[in-house]
Amino acid sequence: MKIPTRIAFSFLFCFIILSKSNFLAKAQNTTISVNVGVILDFDTWTGKMGLSCINMALADFYASNSYYKTRLFLSSRDSKSDVVEAAAAALDLIKNVEVQAIIGPESSMQAKFVINLGEKAQVPIIAFSATSPSLTSLQSPYFFQATQNSSSQVKAISAIVQAFGWREVVPIYTDNEYGQGMIPFLIDALQEVDARVPYRSVIPPLASDDQIGQELYKLMTMQTRVFIVHMPSDVGSRLFTKAKEIGMMSEGYVWIMTSGMTNSIRSIESSVHDSMQGVLGVKTYVPKTIELENFTLRWKTKFHQANPNILDVELNVRGLWAYDAASALARAVEKAGTTNFDFENTTGSSNLTDLATMGVSLNGPKLHQALLDTRFTGLAGEFNLQNGQLQSSTFQIINVNGNGERGVAFWTPENGLVRELNSTNTSTYSTSRRNLGPVIWPGDSSSVPKGWEIPTNGKKLRVGVPVKDGFFEFVKVEHDASTNTTNVKGYSIDIFKAVMKALPYNVDYEFIPFAKPNGESAGTYNDMVYQVYLGNFDALASDTTIIANRTNYIDFTLPYTESGVTMVVPIKDNERNNAWVFLKPLTWDLWITSGIFFVFIGFVVWVLEHRINEDFRGPPSHEIGTSLWYSFSTMVFAQKETLLSNLARFVVSIWVFVVLILTQSYTASLTSLLTVQQLQPTVTDVNQLIKNGEYVGYQEGSYVLGILEEMNFDPTKLRTYKSVEECDELLSKGSANGGIAAAFDDIPCMKVLLLQYCSKYTMVQSIYKTDGLGFVFPKGSPLVSDVSRAVLNVTEGEKMKEIEKAWFGDQSNCPSSNNQVSSCSLSLDSFWGLFLIAGIASLSALIISFSMFLYKERRQIWINFESKNSIWKRICHALRIFDNKDLSSHTFRNKPLKDSGDIDNVQGIGTRDASPNTCCPTSPISCSVLTEPEFTFSEDSRTPSREYFIPNPHGQTFLSAEDNEQVGHPNPFQEGCPRTQEIALENC
Repeated sequence: MKIPTRIAFSFLFCFIILSKSNFLAKAQNTTISVNVGVILDFDTWTGKMGLSCINMALADFYASNSYYKTRLFLSSRDSKSDVVEAAAAALDLIKNVEVQAIIGPESSMQAKFVINLGEKAQVPIIAFSATSPSLTSLQSPYFFQATQNSSSQVKAISAIVQAFGWREVVPIYTDNEYGQGMIPFLIDALQEVDARVPYRSVIPPLASDDQIGQELYKLMTMQTRVFIVHMPSDVGSRLFTKAKEIGMMSEGYVWIMTSGMTNSIRSIESSVHDSMQGVLGVKTYVPKTIELENFTLRWKTKFHQANPNILDVELNVRGLWAYDAASALARAVEKAGTTNFDFENTTGSSNLTDLATMGVSLNGPKLHQALLDTRFTGLAGEFNLQNGQLQSSTFQIINVNGNGERGVAFWTPENGLVRELNSTNTSTYSTSRRNLGPVIWPGDSSSVPKGWEIPTNGKKLRVGVPVKDGFFEFVKVEHDASTNTTNVKGYSIDIFKAVMKALPYNVDYEFIPFAKPNGESAGTYNDMVYQVYLGNFDALASDTTIIANRTNYIDFTLPYTESGVTMVVPIKDNERNNAWVFLKPLTWDLWITSGIFFVFIGFVVWVLEHRINEDFRGPPSHEIGTSLWYSFSTMVFAQKETLLSNLARFVVSIWVFVVLILTQSYTASLTSLLTVQQLQPTVTDVNQLIKNGEYVGYQEGSYVLGILEEMNFDPTKLRTYKSVEECDELLSKGSANGGIAAAFDDIPCMKVLLLQYCSKYTMVQSIYKTDGLGFVFPKGSPLVSDVSRAVLNVTEGEKMKEIEKAWFGDQSNCPSSNNQVSSCSLSLDSFWGLFLIAGIASLSALIISFSMFLYKERRQIWINFESKNSIWKRICHALRIFDNKDLSSHTFRNKPLKDSGDIDNVQGIGTRDASPNTCCPTSPISCSVLTEPEFTFSEDSRTPSREYFIPNPHGQTFLSAEDNEQVGHPNPFQEGCPRTQEIALENC
């Protein structure tokens, strides 16, 4: 049983093997061939390498995907490096072979025509080496750029330029679709980093070595030393060879290659490689993988077998793009399906051309969409045709050194320049030089070239200087007829010489006067600046003001002195000759306030002293005069009246302190007015000049004219001057006498005027702000940054002081114009605190005194008043009591009574005040006066409602009304007395 069983299994195994072989054979026989065209230049390295990689890609793809139903069948055509041949080959493949897609062509010029044919026939065109960004502008949906667009590297190039601080760059490119397509994008990227393109060097694609040399010699005569080379490898190799020959690969030069040439650098001959030492290059970055290494080894072996005469072959990224493009097409064809590989022929008349009768692929739209959806990891990295463009934008910066290349950095759109990829410190975009490795520059130099040089043709820097009729302190041009030489000197010239000497390199220059053949000035400063823009001058060394509209044509260095338009007017000194100068120290409000307080303090003192002090009693005119006299006498502290009230003494003490401060301040201010020279400007406001129609002046040829016109000055009221002396003459005459009322000019020029005439004029107002005086260079000149740094070194050092002293002398000999204008008068704002203290003290004393009076005399004021009496009568009654002496005061109580000295003589008063109907005594008597108001008497009594006590010399202290009658004195309080009488008792 075992032997038959084994035999049966053996037969079964053989049957399975045979069945599988038949199945595979059957499957092999059922695959569908899809025609695909290939258009390449078979004589170029890219064409040979690309075709080899395409064949290997299809072989590798179908070996790993044998179950695919479709197989690409290649139909190759040689374009012979000709645009017409490429177009003819594409037409043949589409019309006669009916290809479903075309890989190629190789160059951007050929692709431009082939793309149009592919769009008309709906046949996808897949280019792996046509990198021009202008191809995408055709907006053909059937064009797929399976390579890096050359415009994607412009940001990397501008990052290098920015990292080293170069300000001028000259691109060198071929005059064809490949060269011109990237230049607009490159210039835009350079402008974003403030780099200027002063010149574009265009090389014909078929240029001879002599033509290339002629263009390079032209570049040597320019200042720029940074060149960006964008051309195919064959033309670029001849360019570097010629540059090495004429000496342009020496120290100081900078050469940067674009990826078109850098990607093929390993295929360049060694002799050309030696001419490229120190060159920087932007190279497409390809990640290193095991698959790439294995493929490179297999490709070299297979390529050498097919081309035994070609040695030292190097695979570059274009071959990898060709490999990935073929693999992507094979995937897309399988995904698009196995039907509708036919062409729909168009009908037309028999006289139509072959191009017009070209058919349309029915499978084209499906294949187009399948290519857009194809994504995989190829040999060159991630393959993703987004919008028909390969998405790959990482570049490596290399430095050609020795026999090979050396990587110095990477560039990515997210992080800019980085030393290593996948670094942890890449959170921000950077263009720092620190992120670059060491670079060996042309001439085997390790120092970074500054990017520009003085032209090597022996030409000196042409520095323009103005020819002026005045203000020679800044620039003065003298011509020596005997030697026919021109001598230029001045403040601005000395600074320019010092600045150029401070540069880290030598710059030869010569001064060229901006003058006519007869020696006169050739125009204004604006005209001279425009000559720099036209290229007639390389720089300007003058007192040129930095203003905005000039920067549209030229560049300024940093200012070497301050500037700005100011107004200078004559000054007058008439304070000491003024008869009313004594009123000047105080303002009117302070004068009025002081006068009011003098009167107020006099009134306060009278109120506090009137009842107890004989000096403040008497007729009203006497009392008013005494009060005012006492108050005003405190100014000189000559008051002779003695104060008896403590409250009055307190008020006067405060007031004396206030008066002391006022008088001292007044004395100091008046002394300054009478002893210090007070120089006042005749005009302080520009609008006042315009309103009054005054004549004003400005320096001839200055930009100040435009400013005055903008300020609405009447053009007929403007007069020019050329020199300091002429300006002085116009200002001295005045506007009414053929002169000017004010002069307008830059601050430095006006300082020159004031240094000579500081006692006659002053600067009163700055009407326009500028950035100062600076040196002028052409727009984008690389000298600007270096000269600006040198300006800072000179202006901050001792050299600047020496130059200023040499041309302007000792400026301390003339007082500053700011000190010539007198200070303001003393105002109330400075003393209101003192007045507040004096006012509060006085009011407080009045309140206290009045309260004491009311409390002391309350019985006399309020007792025996009937409600029918008005408030006004009560007030008058209180005032009458207040007007009397306070006999209880120690000043009267301690004073001995005398017949004629201590007791008021009331004869005149009694006679004056008594009426015919009065019951008061009319005889002349002398006694103490006591004034009483009118009383109301009760109905049941004829006597007063209270006792009235009067001092009596007979020993009685007080007398009642009745006692008074018994001793022979009439009762002053009888009914019918119209008013109070003063009663005096003499020898009673």
